[in-house]
Amino acid sequence: MARLDNPNIGFSEEDARRLHHPHDDALVINIRARDYNMHRVLVDNGSSTDILYYPAFQQMGIIRERLIPTNAPLVSFGGIRVYPLGVVTLSVTVGDYPQQITKDVVFLVVDCSSAYNAILGRPTLNAWKAVTSTYHLMVKFPTEYGGGELRAN
Repeated sequence: MARLDNPNIGFSEEDARRLHHPHDDALVINIRARDYNMHRVLVDNGSSTDILYYPAFQQMGIIRERLIPTNAPLVSFGGIRVYPLGVVTLSVTVGDYPQQITKDVVFLVVDCSSAYNAILGRPTLNAWKAVTSTYHLMVKFPTEYGGGELRAN
């Protein structure tokens, strides 16, 4: 396959063809973390960290001893402090072969209720050089073989 060093990333109306507009849906995707297909992952440009919820952590079969302790609390929208159980680094793969990337993601593991299994925030989106569009419900990112993409599910 030809290698592309600097793919052009953009969105078109064709990218939004399967969506019903107007919408205010959240950008929720699937990822592959470790060897686990994870559903209900929120892409949140407003989050300053990547979060993995404890029930998903448990379902992945990761032993709690892998957590690296941290004492930095998270402050929620309502000002409530949430103390993470720890930090875990997981290999995450996104995209369809060959337009895919695999990178290590450092997740804060929190034990609180959520409709999501994980949140991908700015640290990962920036590491992926990802561009998001809530209108198109898509994430696009450069790969060695052209632009990769994730559609909301």
